[in-house]
Amino acid sequence: MLEAPSPDGPSDPLGFEVEVQSSYVGGGSVEREGIDVDLDNEWNFSARLLILPRTPVGILRLGAEYEIYDFDIPDNIQVPDRLQALMFIVGLDTKLSDSLLLRFEARPGFYSGDKIEGGDFNVPFLLGGTYLYSSTLQFVFGIGVDFEGEYMVLPGGGVRWKFAPQWVLNATAPTPRLEYEVNNHLMIYAGGELRGKNYRVDNDFVGDPGDPGDLNNAIVRYLEVRTGAGVAWKIGDVGKLSFEAGYVPFRSFNYHRTEVRWHSDGGGFYGAATLKLAF
Repeated sequence: MLEAPSPDGPSDPLGFEVEVQSSYVGGGSVEREGIDVDLDNEWNFSARLLILPRTPVGILRLGAEYEIYDFDIPDNIQVPDRLQALMFIVGLDTKLSDSLLLRFEARPGFYSGDKIEGGDFNVPFLLGGTYLYSSTLQFVFGIGVDFEGEYMVLPGGGVRWKFAPQWVLNATAPTPRLEYEVNNHLMIYAGGELRGKNYRVDNDFVGDPGDPGDLNNAIVRYLEVRTGAGVAWKIGDVGKLSFEAGYVPFRSFNYHRTEVRWHSDGGGFYGAATLKLAF
């Protein structure tokens, strides 16, 4: 997913960011050729650590992230019960001028199914930027590149507009939303989130009962759309704790190098909690 640098960043020679998120989705189903598969529940967890040393050319972004999706589904079907990614983060935030910020970020790592294996290695990356038109209006632009994807290059962008003292329209991918700042420590928001990555399923992944092994070692694109609302509390000067709830209207498993595509036939409600620390 496209990301771009923020006007804010660590002022110290060395900064750190830690982010942990957990979410649960209840219910939903996917369908292919008239066959429904119930996704009784989904559990998602991610943890990221970034080290942000300041250099003469900008702020380096060095770290690692782990993310996992667990799905409660029947056995012996073409929908994986687990997708996970273990990735390193190598990037740079830099300024071309006082109003133009750029970010390059590569995420080399393993994008896998049940088991993390050497053949799952991939290096997606993004190039994005922020143009600071004024203190209340910024434009975001960029591209994401993944050579394992059906579309190897995907554009992105948006606008962040503080149109009133307490209101911000943060219409940028992958989390467009409307924010209201109740006070200096509390914010409420509503909007959406687009999640998507390419993974390689296991070598012994089982397809249809009548066609076992057809999708072994295949690339699958998992896509998930969330719509909801939440509340975020600032924890002193270094942290933010967020709680969010809403609905997942769309999920899909797209084996884009084959004719196998599973898409939503019913959504489910979700809840999520996120802790972010920056110091």
